[in-house]
Amino acid sequence: MDDDELPVPEPGSVHLWLRETGDVSGSPDAPDLLDADERARAARFHRDRDRDRYIGSHLLLRRVLARYAGQPPEALRFTRQPCPCCGEPHGRPALAGPADLPQFSLSHAGPLTLVAVACDPVGADVEALPAADSVPGLARVLHPDERAELEEAEYGPEAFARIWTRKEAYLKGTGSGLGRDPKLDYVGARKPGPPGWTLADAAAPPGFAAAVALRSHTLLLDQR
Repeated sequence: MDDDELPVPEPGSVHLWLRETGDVSGSPDAPDLLDADERARAARFHRDRDRDRYIGSHLLLRRVLARYAGQPPEALRFTRQPCPCCGEPHGRPALAGPADLPQFSLSHAGPLTLVAVACDPVGADVEALPAADSVPGLARVLHPDERAELEEAEYGPEAFARIWTRKEAYLKGTGSGLGRDPKLDYVGARKPGPPGWTLADAAAPPGFAAAVALRSHTLLLDQR
């Protein structure tokens, strides 16, 4: 990845950055780019692989956002917006600073890290496909119409992962996360999703699924 400055995406557009975590975590001084909170979180991982993946995903986030914000990666500061469920400051993460800084969402699964950048509230999710025999049980937490779609798809892992990544992306975009019951919002393919939001599937390697949700009436994905 080069360091050229990038303009914040136009309204209705999302820039997606999907990378293997190992691609961004190899630098010996990489942890120095993280803030004290990120370093403390990384230190709490018991397994080296999990710690390295956490560090790698947050390094990628900083390096990507630095190109839009026009700041060094280590200079970026993060905050949390109010949670829409309870009003406490643990909602959607955001860059601290001027209002014209980009909106973003971070997700990681196994070796993959996904960063979405937009000028509107955005959520993104990447997930490994679940084991086939686990899908009927996992489906119990979904909206009734989503469960019906999965039943028709014979509870295929790909069908479940498509719905689940769209749901996670939407809930992350709103800032509620799984504090909101997943049964409440329909994100399947047969009718419009939550009002004011547009959802789309994103390209992912075999064995994974990815999706994006944008608070907009249009959604154009630009996969970087």
